[in-house]
Amino acid sequence: MSGSNVWTRSRERMRRFPDLLAQCTTEAAAYGRCVVATASGKQELKKDLCIKEFEALKTCFVSAAKQSVK
Repeated sequence: MSGSNVWTRSRERMRRFPDLLAQCTTEAAAYGRCVVATASGKQELKKDLCIKEFEALKTCFVSAAKQSVK
């Protein structure tokens, strides 16, 4: 059944997440610092306040995922 392949692929991606995160610690830390700094105080966390850090983290994840497939 083709539906089971969707769940298998999804589980496999989730299993790889810790390895990908370990390859992007600098970017993840920068994004986390931005979110904490933005959310602390009276300002609410809003979309795109940490977009630069998020894009750097996303780029790192994509690059790490491509390397792990090879």
